Amino acid sequence: MLTASAILAVLSVGIPAPAAAAAPTPAATFVNPITQQRADPHIHKHTDGYYYYTATVPAYDRIVLRRATTLQGLSTAPETTIWTKHASGDMGAHIWAPEIHFIDGKWYIYFAAAPAEDPWAIRPYVLESGSANPLTGAWSEKGRISLPLNTFSLDATTFVHNGTRYLSWAQADPAVGDGTGIYIARMSNPWTISGRPARIASPTHAWETKGHRVNEGPAFISKGDKVFMTFSASATDSNYCLGLLTANRTSDLLNPASWSKKPTPVFTSNTATSQYGPGHNSFTVSEDGASDTMVYHSRTYRDISGDPLNDPNRQTRMQKLYWNSDGTPNFGIPVAEGPTPVRLSSFNFPDRYIRHSGLRARVEANVTDLADSQFRIVGGLAGNGTVSLESANFPGHYLRHKGFEVWLERNDGSSLFSADASYHRRPGLADASAGLSFESSNYPGRYLRHSNSLLHVQPVNSALDRADATYSTE
Repeated sequence: MLTASAILAVLSVGIPAPAAAAAPTPAATFVNPITQQRADPHIHKHTDGYYYYTATVPAYDRIVLRRATTLQGLSTAPETTIWTKHASGDMGAHIWAPEIHFIDGKWYIYFAAAPAEDPWAIRPYVLESGSANPLTGAWSEKGRISLPLNTFSLDATTFVHNGTRYLSWAQADPAVGDGTGIYIARMSNPWTISGRPARIASPTHAWETKGHRVNEGPAFISKGDKVFMTFSASATDSNYCLGLLTANRTSDLLNPASWSKKPTPVFTSNTATSQYGPGHNSFTVSEDGASDTMVYHSRTYRDISGDPLNDPNRQTRMQKLYWNSDGTPNFGIPVAEGPTPVRLSSFNFPDRYIRHSGLRARVEANVTDLADSQFRIVGGLAGNGTVSLESANFPGHYLRHKGFEVWLERNDGSSLFSADASYHRRPGLADASAGLSFESSNYPGRYLRHSNSLLHVQPVNSALDRADATYSTE
């Protein structure tokens, strides 16, 4: 038997309602940047109700921590230096890419460092703390992670999959050629690997070899029957980007054949949003546990004078990670400064989202060009308590009506455009507790609604109209 909303959906577009459409996950929005001059960010959500955050500082001389009960709260949380580089000898230079993990009742920080006298002899190291609060507790040095190959190595991360703890890192192997690849090994304890490591990725594509041959900064996430490893590629300037490795959940992660590399990068510089060199990410989850969140760094300008490693202005940023219908992650684009965008899913077709296509606004399922379906809900161009819907990938372009059809167009600064692109945000007409509706500011009584998959500004009179004019944010 069809539900009432399914019947409305059939009437709305004249085709069968989608079967078992998954409900959208709740919106998770942030205001970027989270912090200035903090690269290689890592966030751990702990059972004590706090998020713990660490990142590389520009001086490369210490490890810092923050904590807050919300992700956004990390932007203003006090920062504590919990460890400082040695004046000489090991761990005396290039303190890079710290990560904080809680393992078997203790805190561990993985980081890269080099001897003060040989600053490019970089290797992975571990700190340990048994204190409940890692910002105030004492830390001991567990020392260097011993790897079979004694070469340039960094960006160690750890994760558990199918009951086994693994370490993954980046390392140079002269037998392979210049640059670094991604390695993985089992662990016998939090600072010791066991067995023979496997190299699961090397820089082979053009987008991995710009400036330098680089695969580094691995980060693990799993969903459904797949596991994924992101990594960063190329030099740390505007060429820096993210690649993606995929394996089956039940496969042997130590077998390089288990992993496939996507032939194109999944997250790159974006001129429209003024974000350059996005990379070295980690993953966490929203406060309600419902939305995966990607944490990464980027710069707001493309051109850098000198070595990009000496440029301090990489910012820590966050945005929601979305998932395609086939279970693969969709990273979208590095969004512009300020509030992150949301997606607006149809109340009666929850797998369909407002998107622009050929600048015409419509609702559509399986939008793989994620940014086409992302909008910032900003203060209305017409003022008076209204809102406007600004495109994520075309900043300065808004959903406006003309002839009561809804199009994406650049703001021309006219009062007519401002009025046409402004809406009063209302509780969802079909369900005030589960959605929202947008009433035209210059045509009261007309709402943003879909009809035959296209968006219009139309009167709302029936239950069907109300369902077509109601949306949820994701």
